[in-house]
This record gives sequence, C-alpha cells and structure tokens, in this order.
Amino acid sequence: MNYFAHPTAVIDEGCEIGEGTKIWHFSHIMPRCIIGKNCNLGQNVVISPEVVLGNNVKVQNNVSIYTGVICEDDVFLGPSMVFTNVINPRSAIVRKDQYKSTIVRRGASIGANATIVCGHEIGEYAFIGAGAVVTKYVPAYALLVGNPARQVGWISEYGHRLHFDKDGLAICPESQEKYQLRNSIVTKLKHE
Repeated sequence: MNYFAHPTAVIDEGCEIGEGTKIWHFSHIMPRCIIGKNCNLGQNVVISPEVVLGNNVKVQNNVSIYTGVICEDDVFLGPSMVFTNVINPRSAIVRKDQYKSTIVRRGASIGANATIVCGHEIGEYAFIGAGAVVTKYVPAYALLVGNPARQVGWISEYGHRLHFDKDGLAICPESQEKYQLRNSIVTKLKHE
C-alpha cells in the first residue's frame, strides 16, 4: 500500500489509489474509481464508482463525489460542496442509466457549500465562490458567485482577481504572470 488510509476509512476492492494519497476518517472509496497521486481526501468523503480524480486533488470534509464526475489535476473541492448526477431525481424511479457527466478542469477551485448541477464543465483555474449554485458551463479562469451562479470577473492561476486594461491585459499580483482577455476568453501569456 503506497497511500495512507485512516483505520476508519472503508476502501472497497477494485479501486485505484495513487502513491502519496491520504484518506482520512470515515471516508468511503467505492469500486472502480480512480484516485491519482498525492491527493488528500478529508473526513467523511465518499468517492462513488467510476469517479476519476487526477493528481494532487484536495477534497475537504463532507464531500460526496458521485458517478459521472471527473476532476483533473490540482482541483480543490471545498468543505461540504455538492455534486449532483441526475437532473430530475425521484426516490421511486431508478435513473442510474441517466447519469450526466461533470468535468472539473485542471486547477479549478470550488468553494465551501457550493452546488454543481450535473452535466456541465468547469473550466481550467475557474473559481466557484462559497455557496454558489452552478447551472451552466463555466469558462476557464472565470470567477462565479451567487445563486444561480453568475460570473463577476476573472481570476489568475494563483487565485487573484484579474483587472484587465484597455488592451485586454492583466498581471497576477503574486506570480507576475500575464493574462490576455480577448472575445470573452482568458489565456495566460507565455514568458518572453
């Protein structure tokens, strides 16, 4: 075993867990899921069958990740945030064949108590504020807040608000990396 699992965690047979990953108290890892290297799964986390987590994914306490969810590398899932996987759930009607996929792209962060309605993509390095309810596609580097979630700006890979000048250029105050906004799409510029 090249990962750590707290004695109270339940790890089902048939899952893949990467080297250096840590699984904490009362968490349940179900069969056929894939968890990358150096992930951290907090207390009371559930990873359902066929979920895929990339490397260095941080899952805070009380998060359930349901079948249909894929999180790429370096994703952050805040405490008690929620994923769904069926649009119209009913207790008396089985809809396991109607799960919708949700993809969280590299470096995105989802704040505490946010809800991600299934069937959407959250772009690279997007930032979903605490308590937001996401009901549609989220562009890369977008900052969303509220219910329903609405975009209020753009954010750098280091998590700082980007302020674009008249030429559509912005600089992250921490990394000094440059970004360009053109046609409602943000891209990070290569170092010169």
